[in-house]
Amino acid sequence: MNQIKKLAGQTVIYGLSNMLGRFLNYLLVPLHTLVLGTFFYGKLTYIYSSTAVLLVLLTYGLETGFFRFASKKDEDYKKVLGTSLYSIVFTTSIFVFLSIAFKSLWQGYFEVSNYKIVLYFILIIAFDVLNAIPFAKLRIDERPVKFVVVKLVGIFINIGLNLFYLLLCRKLSETGNTGFLARIYKPELVLDYVLIANMVSSVVTFIILLPEIIRVKPIFDFSLLKRLLKYSFPILLIGLAGMLNDNIDKLLIPKLINDPNPMEQLGIYGANFKLSVLMVLFIQMFRYAAEPFFFKNSENSDAKKLYADVMNYFIIFGLIIFLGVIFYMDILKYFIAKEFWEGLYVVPILLIAKLVFGILFSLSIWYKITDKTHYGILIAGIGATITIVLNIILLPRIGYIGSAFASLLSYSVMLGVSYYLSTKHYFINYNFKKIAFYFILAFALFAISKVVQIESKVIYIIINTILLLVFVTAAYITEKRSLKREN
Repeated sequence: MNQIKKLAGQTVIYGLSNMLGRFLNYLLVPLHTLVLGTFFYGKLTYIYSSTAVLLVLLTYGLETGFFRFASKKDEDYKKVLGTSLYSIVFTTSIFVFLSIAFKSLWQGYFEVSNYKIVLYFILIIAFDVLNAIPFAKLRIDERPVKFVVVKLVGIFINIGLNLFYLLLCRKLSETGNTGFLARIYKPELVLDYVLIANMVSSVVTFIILLPEIIRVKPIFDFSLLKRLLKYSFPILLIGLAGMLNDNIDKLLIPKLINDPNPMEQLGIYGANFKLSVLMVLFIQMFRYAAEPFFFKNSENSDAKKLYADVMNYFIIFGLIIFLGVIFYMDILKYFIAKEFWEGLYVVPILLIAKLVFGILFSLSIWYKITDKTHYGILIAGIGATITIVLNIILLPRIGYIGSAFASLLSYSVMLGVSYYLSTKHYFINYNFKKIAFYFILAFALFAISKVVQIESKVIYIIINTILLLVFVTAAYITEKRSLKREN
């Protein structure tokens, strides 16, 4: 229990930067959806989905490899840090050079005539990749406060520049002001402004993190690089397949959806995807703290019970978030412009899909701590294949709700396969009766909320609040009884 409390504490600390930052960025969604509209918001979603896939490709699993080798007592920390960092610097430099040399290919891919869009895109990726290992260093060193501060600085710069361009300069321009700030804003450059803000944020973050690396004087070791790459390459394939699972829908919607305005449909889907942000935040918070936590406790005698307990509490909090978002949808929907509301019906499916993904992450630690990462490739490959095939089949027939269902089914199959394999190689006795109880209770409360339709929004929200409290109370009583039995 002490170890779980420590994990919970680190999850909260790491989550402060992530949750606060994502929440603040989330507050930009009304501004982005209002100013960009469905078409440009769709274009932004398309660019950021491509960015996410490339970030995984260009870090090629070295972040996890760094965790694994830096946590070993017989490894030289400076060599692990330096080898990981210099490798990424080298490959990122090649990416930047080739991307700039062949920028016309990127312009064709994004269907933009403005080459600056491509330049911003390249630089965002490059600096985010370079920041990966320094941030990982802060995590393995258990310095969450420094991690939070650096993250927040970058976040506030991004938000500040968004507000400067899209709020201040735009308002001055629209009111007929002829000053310098008003002349900065051009309606046709709304996409540029969002990307510029992101780019500046990434560059400043890199500058702040640089002394953290220089101070250690990292060392490159080619023999260590081979071992790192051998361990990390399966993680790359797993991460790439996982990222495709997360983003292939957004990359395929403009190409496959049966609609005269496919980019606008992507914009609607992307905006509603943002409404699942609380679940995404929770999972990301958990992942930041859990991965180094799982590795560090892997040799403890009670590790398996610890992992089972972590899974149990993760599911409880995940279902609370699911119910919270659904029960207060009448309020949360105002965070996106009204022209995007037609896609609200996909939000419950996306929330459950993300929760299943979080469960999958927690369960799949078995192949990382046993160094059987080739199984991770198999699991991720199966998931990516299901996602791609289902999107190809469903998108032309039922639209973007097909993408939501594809994600849910893909993660569910991956979870089943991962659990089956774990029973053969690293069996963990999860409390399935308790887990089933929580899911059944949550879905029952969700169904009650949907059946009880009251015209008064205030009364409806009060009823939903009571239903949420029923779940929280039931979970508290159940867990309290379990702890008493264990003690």
